[in-house]
Amino acid sequence: MLALILAGCEQKDTLQEVKQRGYLTVVTRTSPTTYYRDNTGPTGFEYQLAQRFADQLGVELNVLTESTITGIYRNLREGTADLASAGLSLSAARAEEFSFTQSYFEVQPLVIYQSGQYRPSSITDLYERTVLVTANSSHLELLEQLHESHPKLRWKVIASSDSADLLDQINEDTPFAIVDDYDFALQQPLFPRLKEAFSFGDKQQLVWFITTDSQSDTLTEAANLFLSEVTADGVLRGLAEEFFSYEPLVSRAGTFTFSQNMDSVLPDYENMIRQVAHEYNIDWNLLAAMAYQESHWDPKAKSFTGVRGMMMLTQRTARELNVKNRLDPLESLRGGARYLNKLKRRLDPAIPEPDRTYMAMAAYNIGMGHLQDARKLTAQKGDNPMVWRDLMQHLPKLQKPSYYRTLRFGYARGAEAVTYVQNIRHYTNILLWRDITQGQEVEPHNSRDFLPETLQELHLLGL
Repeated sequence: MLALILAGCEQKDTLQEVKQRGYLTVVTRTSPTTYYRDNTGPTGFEYQLAQRFADQLGVELNVLTESTITGIYRNLREGTADLASAGLSLSAARAEEFSFTQSYFEVQPLVIYQSGQYRPSSITDLYERTVLVTANSSHLELLEQLHESHPKLRWKVIASSDSADLLDQINEDTPFAIVDDYDFALQQPLFPRLKEAFSFGDKQQLVWFITTDSQSDTLTEAANLFLSEVTADGVLRGLAEEFFSYEPLVSRAGTFTFSQNMDSVLPDYENMIRQVAHEYNIDWNLLAAMAYQESHWDPKAKSFTGVRGMMMLTQRTARELNVKNRLDPLESLRGGARYLNKLKRRLDPAIPEPDRTYMAMAAYNIGMGHLQDARKLTAQKGDNPMVWRDLMQHLPKLQKPSYYRTLRFGYARGAEAVTYVQNIRHYTNILLWRDITQGQEVEPHNSRDFLPETLQELHLLGL
């Protein structure tokens, strides 16, 4: 009888409960460093990491999103989430309340200022000036601790967990903000006037926080084992490079590398690319440039997010396009060409060329839903949604909370989509110029396409 009573009182540990129910509930936030949706579906550094953990446990991943750090912690306290995977730093206050994993990433808080304005170089330079900081963040905790020895520190708290909200509010009255280095690196293209002033405090450790359930130790142990494994086998580093090391523009070095590959790698696939381009009525130079942008002409290329092959197709997209083997260069090229043409057909038929192709390429990168959101936003701002030059000015706004929260498909890395298209145009022109200088027959092209952007604008004005 006593044994039965004890068995009835015994609590299931959190890990066992997760496995029995068949899903792991993770709370996160929408941001470029954590979670968002692109042409592949849900993605982001934290999402990809959590998905791998769920896969290792043999369960589905259930994602909850919150717009504030306060909301994230509420989910942990109430037990509606098993763990928080949201780019959160370990702090003394958080360690007292929640179980937490080992660190999987190191960040450096930075003081950010506006170029051309006063640049602080130390904490004392912040005296009597307002610093923006996120509510319930480790940055706020640090400011509160420093206030005892630096009573002249002043700050303003905002509720949003998105650093873009923070950076967007830097002005004369609130001239500074505290943001982590990796987050600022991704957001800076949206705020070109904002610069790093100095490092604020010591580096901080990102961890997962576990539900306040007293029986959560087994889940913490499982998470630690997982994080140790992905650190040791290079998966963690690969994900970090994929999400945090995007090159904003084609550099001189990038152009040089392309030229080298054009001579050493392209000859192995040029005839194949020309053949596929002919089959699908696509400029072969453009298709070659796309393939380079996607994989550097590597038929075995693979991403940590699951895209594969020369045209870096997702498994879902490959299935839709009847691509059996994504690592077969001919299949991949045909799949990519079919997909590009499919995207072009889905666009408003009134959109002219070459803008139509540019928009289709942007959709190839971030998804048609986000592209249409950007077109809608372009029209709302009084610009022409049928013209790529206008659209590319508004695509980066898909990264700003004040815009993406009003749009159907939400956050997208719009600045990267612009870069993606412009890179391909750059590589296409290099290939065209190579054919011209080698005396090869090329398809008719407008000479204006080879002019710098500033001269193109003069040309359009008839000057």
